[in-house]
Amino acid sequence: MISWVAEKYNVHPQTLRLWEREGLIQPCRSEGNTRLYDDRACEQLEAILILTRDLGVNLAGVEIILNLKTQLDTSQTENEMLKKLVRQALRSKDRVPRYHALVKVEPGSIQTVDDE
Repeated sequence: MISWVAEKYNVHPQTLRLWEREGLIQPCRSEGNTRLYDDRACEQLEAILILTRDLGVNLAGVEIILNLKTQLDTSQTENEMLKKLVRQALRSKDRVPRYHALVKVEPGSIQTVDDE
C-alpha cells in the first residue's frame, strides 16, 4: 500500500503518485485498484531515492539513467542469449558450414566469408 511504502521510505504519498505518473515507478494494482509495491517497484524506488537524495540528480536525469539501465540490462540479456546460441551451434555434431565463419579476427580487420 502506498501509505506503508511512503512511511518506510520517508516519501510523501503524493511524491510516489507523481513518480508513477512520470513512469519512474510501476507499482502493481490490486483488483480494487490499490497500489501494490512488489520487490521490483521497491528496488526502483530505492534507486530513485539514491539518485535524487544522495547524488542530487533531478527527475529528468533519473529518467535518463533508468532508461539507460533498462537498455543495458536488455543488451546484456540479448548478449547472453547470443553466446548461448553460439556455444550450442559450436557443440552441435551437425555443424553447417556457416558456423565455420565464426572465427577470431584482429579488431578492426574486415574478413569476407563465402556463403555456400
